[in-house]
Amino acid sequence: MDPPVVCVLGLGTMGQGIALVSALSGLETHVFEVNPALAKSAHSAILSKLFRIGEREKRTAEETKAIGERIIVEPNVEAACARADVVIEAIVESFAPKAALLAQATRAAPASALLASNTSGLSISELGRRVGEPERFLGLHFFNPPTAMELLEIVVGEKTAQESVERALRFARVIGKTPIVVRDSPGFATSRLGALLGVEAMRMVEERIASAADIDRAMELGYRHPMGPLKVSDLVGLDVRLAILEHLTRELGARFEPPAILRTLVARGRLGKKVGVGFYRWTDGGPVPEPWD
Repeated sequence: MDPPVVCVLGLGTMGQGIALVSALSGLETHVFEVNPALAKSAHSAILSKLFRIGEREKRTAEETKAIGERIIVEPNVEAACARADVVIEAIVESFAPKAALLAQATRAAPASALLASNTSGLSISELGRRVGEPERFLGLHFFNPPTAMELLEIVVGEKTAQESVERALRFARVIGKTPIVVRDSPGFATSRLGALLGVEAMRMVEERIASAADIDRAMELGYRHPMGPLKVSDLVGLDVRLAILEHLTRELGARFEPPAILRTLVARGRLGKKVGVGFYRWTDGGPVPEPWD
């Protein structure tokens, strides 16, 4: 069987990472970003990350260049999806733009293509209904940074065909990920657990029970988490975390209610690592705890 051709729609943090994972796995990868300026800067960022990975893994410059050439920036959705075996949408965490883009991709991609969203919490069943071909639609939820995180959460909608699940499992193995399969429900498995841990950590900072750094250190050293919940929240993006919590609150109740500290940080533009500051100030030397009030 030939290696799958991959299409990634959206070149934010997650889209860049997914494209990198695909190219590093030897796959032809077509990418599209609706904002031309962002597309150009994102492609440069991908190549820069690829160069750093190449140095770390002792690749030659020629090997790194060949991997970079597998990533092809396309001018529109139609070109990006034209030959795709797997289409992965990775844009803003909102139903309307995701559904519109996925519907466009469904029309443009081959009838055999597997269709997926990287959503961390929106209903796969509802997205599949809006897309129009729910049998070949599912969630492929990557974790940040996709190049380092082993897990791939495969989310099965109400009408997702078993064949599509099997294809997703094969794809996960091709790109070197360990998959779990979960039924579509608010927050799936990982976002639901991660959000609840993160929101309690935020409340503890808000109540001055402990500092962000000490809360994270408690989970890293006491529970063997590779990274504490507040660092993870900064990596995810505090605006994204807020949107997830608001969605989970509507679906599952008040235990997911976003704390005031999160709303305050987002209102101040402190969105996490992507802007350089959230619960931490992100420097070349790593994250440094940052006072929030």
